[in-house]
Amino acid sequence: MGTITIDPVTRIEGHLKIEAVVDSNEVKEAKCSGVMFRGFEVFLKGRDPRDAQRFTQRVCGVCPTAHATASTLTLDSAFGIDGKIPDNGRILRNLMFGCNFLQSHILHFYHLAALDFVDVTAVADYSGNDPDLQSVRRFIDRGHLAPFVPRYEGDYRLPKEINVAACAHYVQALKMRRKTHELLSIFGGKMPHNMGIVPGGATLAPTTDKIAAMHHGVNEIRAFIDNVYLPDVIAIAKVYNDYFGIGKGADQFLCYGVFDMEQSNEDQVTRKRFLPSGLIDSSLNNISKVDLSAITEDVTHSWYDDKGGNKHPSEEETIPLPDKKDAYSWLKSPRYNGEPTEVGPLSRMLVAYLAGNKKVKSLVDYALKEVGGQPADLLSVCGRHAARAIETKLIADAMSEWAMELKPGEPAYLDYEIPEAGAGVGVTDAPRGALGQWIEVKDHKIENYQLVVPTTWNASPKDSKGLPGPMEQSIIGTKIKDEANPYEVVRIIRSFDPCLACSVHAVDHKGRSIANYAVS
Repeated sequence: MGTITIDPVTRIEGHLKIEAVVDSNEVKEAKCSGVMFRGFEVFLKGRDPRDAQRFTQRVCGVCPTAHATASTLTLDSAFGIDGKIPDNGRILRNLMFGCNFLQSHILHFYHLAALDFVDVTAVADYSGNDPDLQSVRRFIDRGHLAPFVPRYEGDYRLPKEINVAACAHYVQALKMRRKTHELLSIFGGKMPHNMGIVPGGATLAPTTDKIAAMHHGVNEIRAFIDNVYLPDVIAIAKVYNDYFGIGKGADQFLCYGVFDMEQSNEDQVTRKRFLPSGLIDSSLNNISKVDLSAITEDVTHSWYDDKGGNKHPSEEETIPLPDKKDAYSWLKSPRYNGEPTEVGPLSRMLVAYLAGNKKVKSLVDYALKEVGGQPADLLSVCGRHAARAIETKLIADAMSEWAMELKPGEPAYLDYEIPEAGAGVGVTDAPRGALGQWIEVKDHKIENYQLVVPTTWNASPKDSKGLPGPMEQSIIGTKIKDEANPYEVVRIIRSFDPCLACSVHAVDHKGRSIANYAVS
């Protein structure tokens, strides 16, 4: 028996440490450690509530628009205007958020996860005229394989023609990501950290020329998704079809839904959304309505004071305790009805599939037919990649329609007043999964602010009952062929597209160092 330590896990956002106890080449126990503390909940306290919409975007440079959306919904709720936003404002928010989904999913597959399966050395003898392949070849010729290495060796199976094509698509995907940022900037001003999504709606009213630019750009990205991204995912899944049986996580799947399709007085998990909210179990039978009161955050094995956790997010505090005994992560442990719960594209596609969404069902059934799989096979590494690709197509296709629903000359913003006291909640789904933010306002200032983000759900440590988080569960039971090259583990981890922030020390309000952690 021994322990495999991967620290840090590369090709993800932020710093993540994985420890896997292996016996007879099988993982018996696993720990996911988020090795940073950022403290957004701490330094938001006492600020103007509107600052939350700007500050929370800085949680992540990859998916700031998700936090812009969640925090804006939170403030809409606290200000009493949730469900009253003009249609133009609602659609503009969806378009900007959609751009972020597209870039995030394309980034994840091509630049983070695909290199677990694609062997870039296949282009070492390339002599053609494709400029994208030539650019990859130049890295190899110079002996500089970064960013394609370091990597674990031992299981590159793709035929040479698929490897070569995927290398060209790696470069094409960079151009598509740039295009999505440009599109978001049409109405958002810039990316990252857009200025367009705000409480009350959107800052910029639509005009004919901007609508045309958005529509044209989205259609360009749709062509890439249809002709490159989806075929690449299916091609890799066919070769690595054993990964439809590897990496199953928790037995419960949650999504809040995403992209409001109407303004209504119904709560955010009940109103009509493009991808619906829901809770299902691994039997893939019934969908339950999401009950936000069923959410708690356990901190038994997290570096936080127990007095501030194990409560509903609206009631908890964030009290760092870096020397806490038996803790091993800065991530808390969100639980739904006390159970570990997976969130992300797989959860969204499963809920939509079971809800009878015809487009989702058609695409999922097509993908399963191509790889010879069943719906239960989606609870896996390849299943997560397939779900993410299918979702990318669904959103891009919808965005092309949404752009044409905008009405020049009509308002995109509703004015409001900041209440002296109140509370609000904003829930949506980010590219990586269910994202919730809670606020309490007192004397026109933030009294308490809490974020429960997707990777906190997925990469959470054990809770008070000893139940591992979804990512930990997905690793346990995995067979490791070569302990010196544990590619199975990183393939599982990256299929979740974990996103952690990038600070490894805590400082007090005067800037003095409290504790430093040497990562080895």
